[in-house]
Parts: sequence; structure tokens; C-alpha cells
Amino acid sequence: MALALTGYFAFFAITRVGSYAQGSSEALGMGMADQSSAALLSLGEEYLQRITADQANVTDTLFADTDTDTEMEILAAQTAELKRNSPVKAITPTYLATQPPSDPMAGAVLVFAQNATVTPESQEARTLAGLADSLKGVYDSDEDMASVYIGTASGMMLYYPGQGNFPKDYDPRTRQWFTDAEASPEIVWSDAPYVDAGGNGLVMTSSEDITGPAYGNWVIGSDVKTDTINEDFIGKTLGGNGYAVLINQEGTIISQPGLSAGNQTWNKPFTQKNVLSGSAPDLRAVVTNMTAGKTGIGTVNFSGTETYVAYAPVRSMNWSLAVSIPVSQITEPVQEFTGKIEDATRDTGTQITAQTDWLKEVFAILFVVILLVVLLVSIELSRVITRPVEQLKEGAAAIGEGDLAFRVNIQSGDEFEDLARSFNVMAGALQENIENLRRTTAEKERYAKELEIARSIQTSFLPEKMPDIPGYDISAVMIPAMEVGGDFYDIIPAADGKWAFVIADVSGKGVSAALFMAMSRTLLRAGLENASDLSCAIGTANQVISRNAPSCMFVTVFTALLDLPARTFTCINAGHNPPLLVRGKSGETVFFHEGGVALGVQPEIKSVQECVQLQSGDLVILYTDGVTEAFDAAYTPFGEDRLVEIAKECSNLPADRVREGIIAGIRAFTGPVPQSDDITLVVIRVL
Repeated sequence: MALALTGYFAFFAITRVGSYAQGSSEALGMGMADQSSAALLSLGEEYLQRITADQANVTDTLFADTDTDTEMEILAAQTAELKRNSPVKAITPTYLATQPPSDPMAGAVLVFAQNATVTPESQEARTLAGLADSLKGVYDSDEDMASVYIGTASGMMLYYPGQGNFPKDYDPRTRQWFTDAEASPEIVWSDAPYVDAGGNGLVMTSSEDITGPAYGNWVIGSDVKTDTINEDFIGKTLGGNGYAVLINQEGTIISQPGLSAGNQTWNKPFTQKNVLSGSAPDLRAVVTNMTAGKTGIGTVNFSGTETYVAYAPVRSMNWSLAVSIPVSQITEPVQEFTGKIEDATRDTGTQITAQTDWLKEVFAILFVVILLVVLLVSIELSRVITRPVEQLKEGAAAIGEGDLAFRVNIQSGDEFEDLARSFNVMAGALQENIENLRRTTAEKERYAKELEIARSIQTSFLPEKMPDIPGYDISAVMIPAMEVGGDFYDIIPAADGKWAFVIADVSGKGVSAALFMAMSRTLLRAGLENASDLSCAIGTANQVISRNAPSCMFVTVFTALLDLPARTFTCINAGHNPPLLVRGKSGETVFFHEGGVALGVQPEIKSVQECVQLQSGDLVILYTDGVTEAFDAAYTPFGEDRLVEIAKECSNLPADRVREGIIAGIRAFTGPVPQSDDITLVVIRVL
């Protein structure tokens, strides 16, 4: 009986060991899969949000910091100048749209509406044709531009590249880009894609109105294809695995993969889908956050597929960028690994069952003779089976606690060893991914440190303190919009005891503008030190800047010589904002002379000097366009009227208090809106 009981308990023990090993193996596999899936989903969400925010910032920079606005402003200045003068003959030939060149790049075409009020022989048509070189220059300088053109109130349009496929009933005056520009004092972008009459497909247009006494309103415009926006701006996302969509603040799609005009004609509105009109509540919730300018991530069910949608605002255009990717693409490695674990678990269970049955047969045959041996073998076998399971449990717990360097060392030659090898491969892959994320973060921190050093160097270019000039109280400040800026000011000793004042604004922003600013500041300071002739100093600096300036870069400058005994302020304005003069006795406000050509635009410029007689109590304020063009949340500029109002209120205060009052007024006006341009002020009070 005792032997039978011993045999029964032995059989029972072997069976329990097999069941425990199989159950532990299955539990271990499911636990590892669940922990890996949760960790990968969390990392995937953070990575997708970071990628989307970075791509939105890139898109924001490409629209807000692009050279297009600068090119349009140069073209606008040249157009306004030619409107006031006699027609000139351009090097680039102009053809009628009915007889276009065989190569569109060979020249521009002149399009006449059916009810145009002018003819090709009219002076206005010849004046417009004189801008063909300017259109070609703007087009060649921007690879993203599809076309550039000028429409007139008389029914003409000069278009480059010269193509003759315009419909007979085409009239530029009826197009939205023309009417929107006429109604706005600033450069305007079309609020949604439309079909281009010139054959460029779906485009977005930037346009600006040129108002003048001659010939009525002219409007300049440039097109960017939605294909360009999709491929160059938002298409380079997650190596092509993500689906990117760009929408405006009303929820209408601006660009997405595969967006085209189809069979839509130019004279019919291109109706694009409004995402807010969808019936899915999870999609509407995401789009509502996007149109509100928020950053985040949500989960949307598209046709039964659960999908992550990360979004971030493109603030300069009031747009929002969304990047979507199926959740399954993130969890696919875990699902694949889970399948391997399940296969290995099944194989392990089969092996354990077979091994247990064999042991039972052997034990039944040799029970009487080797009962003690069987008991010892059973105990040892239990240890052999459970030790790898415990090691794998330990490894799973270590990975769950964040120790990705932990490795399981099992050399059993069976399925446990295969399972341990798969576990180590998964841990290595997770460790490599996290290390890549750490390196990316370190690189961004290094770049930010270098920009901080560049800002310190740029700040050292400005006067460390204001010079002590008898009879005058002076205060100045330069606040860059980015880490480094393109504005600067300087106060330089000139000939005969005079002092030269300089304030300047370099086109563009960021590092390129800062480097150009350093060169311009050095040239101006070298020319003005001990100078007695402003025109000669400015002309010399302009020649050097023109020879060395990168394409389409220039600097607007206001400089003046202060004669202390005579109290005269002799100045030259080279395309800069006119300074403000507040008379101390009468309180009258006057802006200095306006006009002049910015340095670097032309090799030779003609400077016009203006001499202002200063009186005791007068207040002179030099500033850059970052002051008057500071925008609030409604995109309303601070403007010259508000500057005049603050200057009057502070007219009796010291120069430092005047400067602080203007800066405080700008901050109160813009509120939480980020600074979009460098702000520079030089305040001079006559004592």
C-alpha cells in the first residue's frame, strides 16, 4: 500500500510539474506581450506627436520665413516705381498670349481680357511689359513658385513663364486673388486651393495691391502648386509611412496626398471637403482642436481601422497639420513577437507533455526497482523545467521596470533557449530605439546652445552703453524675434565733433539675417567713422553690400549726422521706416522723409539728404518695422498711430522711460501672440 501510495504521489507530482511549467510559460508569454505593447504604444504616441510638431514648425518656417514675402515686396517697390515713370524696355521679351513663345521660359506673355480698356500699343501696356525682367528674377529665385504675374484694373495681365493657354473669357479683375488684394493693405494668401487658369492645376496664391495715381490699381501675385505643398512641405513625414493633411481654420482641406483638380475647370469653384462636416464624433473632436490651434493626439476609427491622428498648428497661416498612422503599424513588431511567443509556448507545452508521459511510462516499468531514483529524477526534472521559466519571469519584470540592458541567459538547447533568444532580441530593439531618441534630443539641445552663443556674439555688436553727448538724452534697445536677429543700431563719432546715428533692418530672419547684419554693420561703421559726407559713406557701403550680398538680401538703413552746436539732424533714408519727431514746445508730431532704395538692391543709389532743425524739448524716435508691424491675435498691426499716441503721452519723460513705454504698449497690444519680427528702438531727447 505504501509503495502504491508512493507511486500515486509520484505520478501526481510529475503531472503537476508539467501543468505548472506549461501554465507558467503561457502566463509569461502573455505578460511579456502586454508589457511590450503598452510600452511601445506610449513611445509611439510621444514620437508621433514630436514628429508632427516638428513638421508643423518646418511648414510654419517655410511659409513665415520664406523669401516669398521679401521677393513680393521688392517686386511691389519696382512696380510702383515704374508706374510713376516712362516705359522701359526689358531684356526679357514679352509676347501676346495669342502668340506665346515656344519655350515658356523664354519670355513673358501679355493677356488682355475681352473688355480690356487698353491696347498692346498703349503706354500702360508698354509700362507693364517693362516688368518682365522683374517677374523672371522673382520666379528664378524661388524653386517652389509655379508662376508670377501682375494684373491691372484696365484688364491686362503680364504672366511668367510665358504660356498661351489662357481661356478667351479669362479676366484677371474677376479672380479672387485680385479682389482680395484690392481689399487688403498687406500681402494676402488665398484661403483655399483653386484651379489655375494658366494650367498649373490646384494652386495657392500670394498677392499684393499696388495703388498709385498712374493707371489705377495693379495687383502682383505668385502661385504655389498644392503638389509642391504636399511633396516639399508636408509630404516628408515618417519616411512616407504617415498620411499628412493640411487644413485651414474653417476645417477645409488645403493639401493631402493625391489631391488634384481632376476634371474641374478654372471658372468653376473647386469644392474641397470640410472635415468638420463628417459624422464621426471622434474625427470631429480632433478637427475641432485643430481649428482652435491646439497641439495633441487622438484616436479615430477610419473604416474599422483604429488610427492615431497627431496634430499641431502652422501658426503663421492659421492652418493645422495632421499626421495619421494606423495603430497596427506601431504595434506590428509586438504582434509579431507575440505570435512567436505563442508558437514557442505551444511547442514548450507539447514538449513538456511528451516528456511527462515518457517519464510516467518509464516510472511504471521500473517503479519497484528504481522508485527512489524516480523520485530524485522527478525533483531534479522539476528544477530543470522551472528554472528557465523563472529566469524569463525575472527578465520580463526587469524590462517592465525600464532596465532595457537586462538579458536572459538560458542555454538549455530547447524551446526555452529559443524563447530567451527572442526575448533578448526584443529588449535590444527597444534599447536601440530609446537610445536613438536620446541622441536626437541631445542634438537639439546642442543646436539651441549654439544659437544662444550666436545671440551673445550678435548682442556684442551693439553699443555696450549710450555715449555721453552733452545736451542729449539717448536710450536704445534691440529685441530679436528669434535667437538671433537682423536689426541693429549704432552711434558713431563722426568728423568735426558730430555724431552719426544708424538704425537698420536686414531682410529675412534667423542665422542668415544675423550674418548679413554683421557684415552690413561693419561696412556702415567703417564708412561713418569720422565721416563728414553722409551720401558718400552710404554710397560706398551700398556698393560693397551689392557685390557681396546673397541673392535677394538687402538692408534698409536710416542714418543721420547730429551737429551739436547747430542742433541740426542731417539724415538719409535708404528704404527704412521714417523716424518720428515730437516737438517739445507745440507737441506737433512729424515723420521724417520717406523713401529711398535699400542697400544691396542696386549697385548705385541716389541719396536724398534731409536736414531737420532740433529744438529744446524735442523727441526723436528711430524704429524698425517690428514696432509698427507687431500683430495682435486678430492679425491687426500696431501701426504708426499707436506709436504717435504713446510718444505724445511720454513726450516729457526721460529717454529710457519713453523706450520702456513704447515696449510696454507693444506688449499690451499683442498680448500672448508670439513676437514675429525684431523690435529695435533708438530714442533721442533734446535737453
